[in-house]
Order: sequence, then C-alpha cells, then structure tokens
Amino acid sequence: MRKLIVLSFITLDGVMQAPGGPEEDASGGFKFGGWSVPYFDDFLGKTMSAQMDRPFDLLLGRKTYEIFASYWPQVTDETGRGINDPRSTSSRTDPSTPTGRPPSS
Repeated sequence: MRKLIVLSFITLDGVMQAPGGPEEDASGGFKFGGWSVPYFDDFLGKTMSAQMDRPFDLLLGRKTYEIFASYWPQVTDETGRGINDPRSTSSRTDPSTPTGRPPSS
C-alpha cells in the first residue's frame, strides 16, 4: 500500500488555492489568487523540495487539472517532467482539456 501525502496551501479560515498569480483561478469572483507567495520562506522551500524531489503521482481535482493542463505540458525541465506524468483526476464531470491529453486512470 502506498502513502497518500496531501500538500495544500490553505488559509486559517479555510481558503485553499495554489501559489499562482491573482489570475490563476478567479472563478466565483475570487480575487485573492497568489495570496501565499509573500509567505514563502526557506523553510517552506525546503519542505516543498523534500516532497517534490522524489517520484510521485498526482491526484488532481477537475479544476486543478484544467489549470495544470493549460500550463505544465509545455514545461520540459525537471519539475515539469515530475508533474506531467503520471497523474489522475477525480471529477464528477469529464475533465477534457485543450491539450487533448486525457487524464490517466
């Protein structure tokens, strides 16, 4: 059996959003995207590196998959290779993307 490790960016009042920019996900009128970036420090960098520097699979929700699919397939560096394959998507709807690359199951 494998471990499931969750990495989330979450505020004390329960807002979960990746460390992207303000335009990353403005759905529902959310205008605070990128809120966590000013709080990144060496400790967080080391913590993220410890998790991301080893082989991993991604389990993404539909919304996150759509955001990833529009950006990560074009990234071919070491981080991009790690994030791009393999990945799975959990969704009640069809997570079709402009890349034409279906999620792995």
